[in-house]
Amino acid sequence: MSERRVSVYPPSGTGGRRVRIDDQMLGTAYSLHDLTVFLQNAGLTGWDELDVAESGCIEWHEGGPEVWKG
Repeated sequence: MSERRVSVYPPSGTGGRRVRIDDQMLGTAYSLHDLTVFLQNAGLTGWDELDVAESGCIEWHEGGPEVWKG
């Protein structure tokens, strides 16, 4: 995972956060579960929600894994 750059952007006013891995925009996650599914589908298998929430490899903008609404 450390070779890939994961960015979770600030929550939007309508809810959800855009998610990017490297130069690829994956979509908008509305929960930690959504983010975990995005990452698994991008090839980061074996990660569960706790792994994602505690990972130091994810760059969180304007709030951590507990913040999903703006």
